[in-house]
Amino acid sequence: MNLAKLKSLIRSGAIDTVLVAFPDPFGRLVGKRFCADFFLDSVVKQGTHGCNYLLTVNLPMDPLDGFKVASWDTGFGDFGFRPDLETLRVLPWQPGAALVLCDVVRDGGGLVAEAPRSVLRRQLDALAEQGLTCLCASELEFYLFNQSYHAAHMVGHRDLQPSSDYRIDYHLMQPTRDEPLMRAIRNGMCAARVPVESSKGEWGRGQHEINFTCGAPLPMADMHVLFKQGVREIAEQHGKSVTFMAKPAAGEAGSSCHVHISLWQGGRNLFAKENGERSTSNAQRSKKEGTGDIGSKLFRQFLGGLMKYSPELCLCFGPTINSYKRYQAGSWAPTRMAWAVDNRTTGFRVVGEGGAFRIENRMPGADANPYLAFAAMLAAGLAGVREGLDCGAEYQGNAYVDPQLTRLPSSLREATDLFEKSKLARAAFGEGVVDFYTHHARLEERAFGDAVTDWEKQRYFEQI
Repeated sequence: MNLAKLKSLIRSGAIDTVLVAFPDPFGRLVGKRFCADFFLDSVVKQGTHGCNYLLTVNLPMDPLDGFKVASWDTGFGDFGFRPDLETLRVLPWQPGAALVLCDVVRDGGGLVAEAPRSVLRRQLDALAEQGLTCLCASELEFYLFNQSYHAAHMVGHRDLQPSSDYRIDYHLMQPTRDEPLMRAIRNGMCAARVPVESSKGEWGRGQHEINFTCGAPLPMADMHVLFKQGVREIAEQHGKSVTFMAKPAAGEAGSSCHVHISLWQGGRNLFAKENGERSTSNAQRSKKEGTGDIGSKLFRQFLGGLMKYSPELCLCFGPTINSYKRYQAGSWAPTRMAWAVDNRTTGFRVVGEGGAFRIENRMPGADANPYLAFAAMLAAGLAGVREGLDCGAEYQGNAYVDPQLTRLPSSLREATDLFEKSKLARAAFGEGVVDFYTHHARLEERAFGDAVTDWEKQRYFEQI
């Protein structure tokens, strides 16, 4: 939807409210609602503003100390919100509403480097300098519960009823019970310019997955955060709730955000071999043949960079305490660094043929901020190209049980340590950005360390 179409909808009375929002460091949308006429008369031309503390709060919205970008010492002033009119869209599940996403800017119009959209823009600029573009897509999994968010809150999010009584991976019968909601999500998202390919039941009880069609990284990240916001709102309208926690229950599979990526130039997928011939199925490809013929040289270098640098950039794939409880053997989430063609035990799964040939990164959880996840993949992959790395031989077998493979970080603390020390992260993102997200992670880790959990009470209350 362009501005002319929005004006027409406002004049007809179909739209009376415009949400002006930006993604915060956690990938949440925050912002304001404007009367539509004021948006046209003022916000389109001048943007708007909001307190810069929005970049330095935790999830409960407590202002946090120790940040350079904003603090009590500097008075918590304002940042500008500059609408990106290419993101204009109607929100079908909110009557009379449209939405536009913004870049966060300083006085004078310069981007605030720490804002997630700015982090991704920097990597896209680096890609463009090499004459390349990128296509990517994220797959999001989530758990659906039969209680509303308010009802879940009132019972402390304990003993919630999943929407299915058993595991429903690829099932058609049980997900039919959820179809009124899932249909509303699919149709609502498509109408909001978030093109959905499909939905399906996933492995866990009440777990679902929805796939998007591929696109450029910035629009894809924008669609991703809008999708999460919209799914929550539509679920609430149906008296239900969903969670995008990476590991909402110890006995269930985690929820992932698999990211598919390929590099392009002049309408050609540069990851695929020039002649377009490539065998991906085990039936076509002999286990004895060499693996150096899989993909182009650029593909192998890009994947080599992902293999080398993903552990130290894992904070961008797993940003919470809960993220690292998903990385368990036999859980459909990776635990060690390896790549293979169509092997779901490895961190990187190579899929597709010809123009659809791509890398699937299985490390990010559903709690990942997509702007940071996409930026980290581009930074790592481009480093592999610069350094002339190679991804090595395709892994054969069960990567979960191979102790010789490099393992992923096992905790937020370990991932933060690696990120803080990463020379690549500091070169690619900037010193201030690394310090900013490191500090956020340290404060989250400290908050968890100070908390008294249900596990501690159940274990120690009577018997210690």
